Amino acid sequence: MFDLNIKGNSYDKNLILAMQASEYGWKHINFSYNQNEFDNALTFKNDLKKELKDVIEIDYTLNIESNNVSEIRKIVRKYRNKSSCISVLGGNLKVNRDCLENIQVDILSKPYLKRYDSGLNHILAREAKDNNVAIELVFNDILKSYLSHRSKILANFRDIYKLHRKYEFPLILSSGAESILDLRTVKDFEAVFTQTGLTSLEVGNSFRTAENILDFNGDRKNLILSGVKVVE
Repeated sequence: MFDLNIKGNSYDKNLILAMQASEYGWKHINFSYNQNEFDNALTFKNDLKKELKDVIEIDYTLNIESNNVSEIRKIVRKYRNKSSCISVLGGNLKVNRDCLENIQVDILSKPYLKRYDSGLNHILAREAKDNNVAIELVFNDILKSYLSHRSKILANFRDIYKLHRKYEFPLILSSGAESILDLRTVKDFEAVFTQTGLTSLEVGNSFRTAENILDFNGDRKNLILSGVKVVE
């Protein structure tokens, strides 16, 4: 089971989070850092991977936070070969649109952020499908919301589910955990998302989508163009 968005922190705090995630049944986690934190986090990434080698697989996600589409493109180009996953925090409609048109981006995270709607429509759904950009829904948004705010988030999730089923763009589910208090077992995680309207198969497919992103980017250096790679 794959979670590509656990909030990255220091070496010691990441170690604790990873140990707990392993006990909860997760196979692989990515610690996410924004563009201002990523370089520093890279300095201890290999040591962290060695420490956790026999416990759980880990890697990093670059989670870009910006409302400037030109800046986002520059950051993507800079870090594309340094990150196993590049995600862009959505919500701003221009950002949502630009990211879904960019084949170098892996994930548009939370397109519904600070919006009254889901942040997607049929046009953007087609772009996500055509460019193979996954849409990420975050468990922590349910966990830490209440009353009408939670109802709105769940309504946005259901709108995205409808678009996902119609246009078949990749869908990612992640915890967005910031501490061990936010982590849940794989079974509890699946149960919550099935209660929001997904089937067990769709939840399972989201894990496979996450795995496919990591596999594709792990082989990116051998790709000449889409569908063509160097074979030794």
